[in-house]
Amino acid sequence: MRTLFALWLLLCCLPAAVAQTDCQVRILDIQAARAQPDGTRETPLDWQTVTLPHAWRSLWPAHRGSVWYRMDWSSSCGGAMAVGLTLESVVMAGEVYSNDDLIWRDASLVEPLSRSWNMPRHWVLPASSLREGVNTLWFRVSGSAELSAGLGSVHLGPVPAMQALSEDLWWRNRSLYALNLVVSLAMGGLFFCIWVVRRSQHDYGWYAAMALFWSLFIANVLLTSPWPLGSSEAMARANLMALVLYVACFCMFVWRFGEQRLPRLQRALWWVSAALLAMLAFTPDTYLRHALLIGVIVPALIFFANCLQFPFHAWRTRQTDHLVMAGGLLLFLLAGLHDFLLMFKLIPGSVSYTAFTSVVAMLSMSAVLGMRIARNMSRVERFNQELAERVQQARAELRTSLALEHSLELANTRLQDRLQMAHDLHDGPGGSLMRMMALVEQAGEPLQNRQVLSILKQVRDDLRQTIDSGCSEGVQVPATPGEWIAPLRHRFTSLFDELDIGVRWEVPEAWSALPDAAQCQALTRLLEESLTNVIKHSRARHVVVALQQLAGAAWRCVSRMMA
Repeated sequence: MRTLFALWLLLCCLPAAVAQTDCQVRILDIQAARAQPDGTRETPLDWQTVTLPHAWRSLWPAHRGSVWYRMDWSSSCGGAMAVGLTLESVVMAGEVYSNDDLIWRDASLVEPLSRSWNMPRHWVLPASSLREGVNTLWFRVSGSAELSAGLGSVHLGPVPAMQALSEDLWWRNRSLYALNLVVSLAMGGLFFCIWVVRRSQHDYGWYAAMALFWSLFIANVLLTSPWPLGSSEAMARANLMALVLYVACFCMFVWRFGEQRLPRLQRALWWVSAALLAMLAFTPDTYLRHALLIGVIVPALIFFANCLQFPFHAWRTRQTDHLVMAGGLLLFLLAGLHDFLLMFKLIPGSVSYTAFTSVVAMLSMSAVLGMRIARNMSRVERFNQELAERVQQARAELRTSLALEHSLELANTRLQDRLQMAHDLHDGPGGSLMRMMALVEQAGEPLQNRQVLSILKQVRDDLRQTIDSGCSEGVQVPATPGEWIAPLRHRFTSLFDELDIGVRWEVPEAWSALPDAAQCQALTRLLEESLTNVIKHSRARHVVVALQQLAGAAWRCVSRMMA
């Protein structure tokens, strides 16, 4: 039952489908004529047969104003089928009539002109505007022949087919360029921020400048008015100036990326760029077409030459990022050469490849720069890791060295302490023992217990003084020189008296500059050693001991002996 129902529906729809297939739209004739100064077509015009797409300069090279295009067409189905109209472009602005009914009109048909040169449009022709038999479409185009004014291809047919064609044209002529603009601005902004942080990365800065001027150049494709400029001629000048700067920054980026040092070529590039900018800015409108032609050809040739030279450089260096960049530039070169020849009608076709390949080229350049960033980051990470390992190794070696040095210092300190103790024992208790031995030798009779005890107490005091001298920080400095020398004076005076040696002590009443404990200990040892040598080795009968202060805070003890 379901099968029979499906067959019945198929049979019902088949006549309509056959009718739709049989209905065809035929374009009978296309003519063009210069409009009257007021833009009307009321008076008889000089109509000439043309083919679309059509540019004015083939018929009227110096015309500025408006041109009317007349397209006669017919449909085999009459009014039974809705007819769709797709218009690829109007250079620069225009309006469309179906017979005598206005379908569409640009916002401005006088300077500053609206810009519909890359704006595909689609309409469904109103049934009220159609007639039986032959119908006429009227297209008024406003512009200047010097700026390639004219009418693009016009398509008539079933509405679904025209809608699909319009969507395809919109993707190729609008959406793809909008995507290109977004990608260029995003990548340019990203690498500009990287360059601001790391000014030494010149290739990132030139890439950002290149992306900026490329964005300004392709923005011309998307603009629908010349604002903020006042005319289409000014917009054409500014657009080609952006192209010149883009090519210059592109060359600088490629050279910096490839680490090429070409100072003479760089100077020549900027001189040529400056000359082109001056020409585009100051050429009178009378010669504008020639200036625009030069402003396209010269940068294009520089661009092609740079795209050709870099693959040879990449082949010599054999670096991965250079080879990847060379592949992207060759792709860009082929697309640019195709569009360059297509623009001058040197090859047939209507599809531009630059919109497709420029996105791929920009992304490939960004990917190569990203690879370089990733490689630099990996290099930095490896360096940081190696640095951390070296620091740990150096710290371990330093720790070992410090431990060894500390142990050597401890051993040296112990040795110095022992030597100092030996000197102190020699100068202190040793001197006391020598005095006591001399006293015993000079005694005429055996010493009494009290005398022996007194001698031992003196030796004990000398030993205590020697021990205390090892920690001189805890020793209190005597208030006067007399207090300092009193114990020593007492011991040696009694000894000198027994040996029949006269002694005179010359000691000041007060310190002119208070010495520290270490200085007092040193003076004591020095004086003990000197007086002991007097007793042991000299035959002096008179001794003078004088305490004198030198310049500053230094003191000295002087002993003079007289026979």
